[in-house]
Amino acid sequence: MGSTSSAAREGARPATTGRRGAVVAALMLSMALAALDATIVSTAVPQIVGDLGGFSVFSWLFSGYLLAVTVTLPVYGKLSDTFGRKPVLIAGSVVFLLGSLLCAVAWNMGALIAFRVVQGLGGGALQGTVQTLAADLYPLKDRPKIQSKLSTVWAVSAVAGPGLGGVLAAYADWRWIFLINLPIGALALWLIVRHLHEPERETTPHARVDWAGALAVFACGGVLLTALVQGGVAWPWLSAPSLALFGAGLALVAVVVLVERRAAEPIIPGWVWRRRTIAAVNLALGALGLLMVAPSVFLPTYAQSVLGLAPVAAGFVLSVWTLSWPVSAALSQHVYRRIGFRNTAMLGIGTAALILFAFPFLPYPGQAWQPTLLMLLLGAALGLFQLPLIVGVQSTVGWAERGTTTASVLFCRQTGQTIGAAVFGAVANGVLAARLGGAGDLDSVTRVLDAGTAPEATRRAIADAVHAVYLGAAGAAALAFLVLLFLAPRKFPVLGD
Repeated sequence: MGSTSSAAREGARPATTGRRGAVVAALMLSMALAALDATIVSTAVPQIVGDLGGFSVFSWLFSGYLLAVTVTLPVYGKLSDTFGRKPVLIAGSVVFLLGSLLCAVAWNMGALIAFRVVQGLGGGALQGTVQTLAADLYPLKDRPKIQSKLSTVWAVSAVAGPGLGGVLAAYADWRWIFLINLPIGALALWLIVRHLHEPERETTPHARVDWAGALAVFACGGVLLTALVQGGVAWPWLSAPSLALFGAGLALVAVVVLVERRAAEPIIPGWVWRRRTIAAVNLALGALGLLMVAPSVFLPTYAQSVLGLAPVAAGFVLSVWTLSWPVSAALSQHVYRRIGFRNTAMLGIGTAALILFAFPFLPYPGQAWQPTLLMLLLGAALGLFQLPLIVGVQSTVGWAERGTTTASVLFCRQTGQTIGAAVFGAVANGVLAARLGGAGDLDSVTRVLDAGTAPEATRRAIADAVHAVYLGAAGAAALAFLVLLFLAPRKFPVLGD
């Protein structure tokens, strides 16, 4: 089992509930809200811009929300370990619903972006605390059930978000995209307040919160992620704004390290990276976030531009992995009980690497069933990879460390997605420029294709660009495999329930 800290020896004490089913329903509703708001705005952008203006900065509707979610995850994780899951989840839900209401009454694009950041500040609490409570509620043998439910909710909500946003914007008003959160969130909040009862636990008389560390983490993450999100989009990578942001981010990294070393209860404690199991899972799921960018961002463009599919059909090609992912995740317990968490995850990510590597070898232009089949297989492989790691790493710590551990894992996955979007966007644009003689980027070329005026050479160039991205994603999967092979222990040091 290995040695454990005094905090871990407090035990994996589950939250007690009057009706556990009601709490699970609240967690699923909260997860749906967090997943929907990451994507639901995308198809309503024309209506929002037409009403509020601000086309030049509308991308911050997405970036601002995701940045706020990402940088607050470590803070909420530590707070939930210090004060309990329930108060953190209630506070986060209130902030999220307040942000939703403010978004619905926004009077210009600047106000809407600011209120989306407020939404994200609450969304970070929803994501991290929901995952942590799922582990609190169930013993190890039953955790795959709740985790597979949350995976299903996340996948379906993420895929359904753009369609729902488009329907609301077209047949109602874009403000309903945010107003619809209020009754759903209020129901989830009521269920949590009414039915979630955490047990009494020993705490220090004066619990100390590392507010300086929280501010440093927030500033550092915000600056670095902004540099990654906007680099190559709002300004060139080697421009003064980009270099200034990266320089400031690196300086803030040093500030975070200095502040956290001196803090009595640091927001990001050193043991998160000193323990082999947690460090390996952090890195592996960071690679997962990186590789997920390839299908989720670039496959719809490939399906429309190369295969000639309509937007709805292109969305279906992507969405099939949401069918196989939760099924595979639910069945993964039968595998990891036989061969262990690490070996199961290695089987999943090794298979995913082969599938991603096979994508560039599809015939040109090919048939729609070919990438659809690969996505179905990829979802099954990633379900076998992600859930054993999350369940496994949560089972190696006690209640007092589980929030911080879960938040660190989710933070690394979110950061991986941000890095992946920046890196693979640069790769795709670079390949496209090389094939077309230095003209244009992926976004501008696909708009020309939509108008039906682009030659066959442009379609081939897009295919080559997406193939290069998938090769990069296969490399990220191989990196995750090597991390697990050489860094993760063969048997996770699981604590007793």
